[in-house]
Amino acid sequence: MTALPDNIQMDTPPAREQKPAVRMVGIVKRFPGVLANDQVDLEIRAGEVHALLGENGAGKSTLMSVLSGLYFPDAGQVYIHGRPVTIHSPRDAIQLGIGMVHQHFMLVPVMTVAENVVLGLDQPRFYLDLSKTERQLTELANRYGLRVDPQAYIWQLSVGEQQRVEILKMLYRGAEILILDEPTAVLTPQEVDDLFSTLRRMAGEGQAIIIISHKLDEVEAIADRVTVLRKGRKVATVNRAQVGKAELARMMVGREVLFDIQKEPLQAGEVILETTDLHALGNKGLPALRGVSLQVQAGEIVGIAGVAGNGQRELAETLTGLRPCKSGQIHVAGQETTNCTPRQAIERGVGHVPEDRLGTGLVPNLSIADNLILKAYRTEALAQGPFLNPQAVRAFARDLVTRFEVSTPTLETPVKALSGGNLQRVLLAREISSRPAVMVAVHPTRGLDIGATEAVHRLLLELRHQGTGILLISEDLDELLVLSDRVMVLYEGQVMGEVLPEEVDVEEIGLMMAGTMGHQRMTPE
Repeated sequence: MTALPDNIQMDTPPAREQKPAVRMVGIVKRFPGVLANDQVDLEIRAGEVHALLGENGAGKSTLMSVLSGLYFPDAGQVYIHGRPVTIHSPRDAIQLGIGMVHQHFMLVPVMTVAENVVLGLDQPRFYLDLSKTERQLTELANRYGLRVDPQAYIWQLSVGEQQRVEILKMLYRGAEILILDEPTAVLTPQEVDDLFSTLRRMAGEGQAIIIISHKLDEVEAIADRVTVLRKGRKVATVNRAQVGKAELARMMVGREVLFDIQKEPLQAGEVILETTDLHALGNKGLPALRGVSLQVQAGEIVGIAGVAGNGQRELAETLTGLRPCKSGQIHVAGQETTNCTPRQAIERGVGHVPEDRLGTGLVPNLSIADNLILKAYRTEALAQGPFLNPQAVRAFARDLVTRFEVSTPTLETPVKALSGGNLQRVLLAREISSRPAVMVAVHPTRGLDIGATEAVHRLLLELRHQGTGILLISEDLDELLVLSDRVMVLYEGQVMGEVLPEEVDVEEIGLMMAGTMGHQRMTPE
């Protein structure tokens, strides 16, 4: 166990009397070639908000998947309210009052929000009153600031909106032990405050709240206690109020973490990406982009802020050839790319880091090597006529794995077996190695721990330094303000305004995210 400073107390109960809602003793979980949880002990008290921290691959999600019934432990015992229990399935967990919102959502795309919420419930048995469910979901959504259309199909929703559905599903089922994985990623600052107030009220009523988060500021704002995992083992459980952010980060990654990113002064070049009065439809056939005009210069990072579902996904897809635009124009490096195909966009210098790493960015069942060559397999360096050169492919992939520090047993490992941080490294390695003129990066650090986030930020800044224009779409305001040279805010498909990070007013950004028009400019003054 990592040595802690003398002033840090471990496992000291808060002032109010609490009883353990969850005890996990000696939990062991193995996968082929991986010991994901190694004799982990964890106690969650009724009436507290407990944060679970650790790098990707540290075992956080595995441990919570054991608690929520997705995995059965190879050793160890789980106690709920002091009683030993055996949890074979998520249904068992729900019956015990345990609900988990996973990083990769457990939703049926072809069903509506309301249908997903009631799926698997024992009641009602003979008559399904979806209109009643929809009314109840609307009430919950309004109460928690997690608004979503109960009649919408899951496939029509953005990743952020799907996360809201998962949260609402657990609340609808009355979970008393609620596990939340990155719950604030889709909220405005004002909505985050409202959600934290709600979680505090729930904890005050005796519910146990577990938050898996990589945002140390978020942990400092909401958690009573923090448990840190590293390489499958528990490092420590500490009182949040007695541990600083730097110490938590050190426990997570085993080294000092630099929080101040060294960003060189802007040396912007010519306009490399320009959209003019861009209009596009969403999956429901309704307007998703309404007159979006923006410019990105070479060597500049332009951030796009907004609550999920306000046109960010549609903007990224129109720029990369994945969605047609109804009207308007797109130019990349002086060439018009309006309504080009994805292959044409790639050939004209557009790189893309999509929000859905496994669904859109990578092919889960293909190997790391195969995923790394998806943009380069046509080149003479990797192919001999219609056939790939296996030796050249391996050398190409090995070079990228080394340069981008991808942690993997072999180049033949399927990418679906990698942690989130390593998935993102593979994706960035492929996109950056194609030397794009423009990079469209969508939520590049969503769900990543602080160490992986630091690495991704460094790669994006290196790309900026090389002269690539970057459009950074993120719902993490801190990330946008740290990396961006300018930040634009989208609301219902329109640009509400633009701010400079050095002149930022977070409240002003929050108001624009809620629909208030602010200042606008096309390029830096």
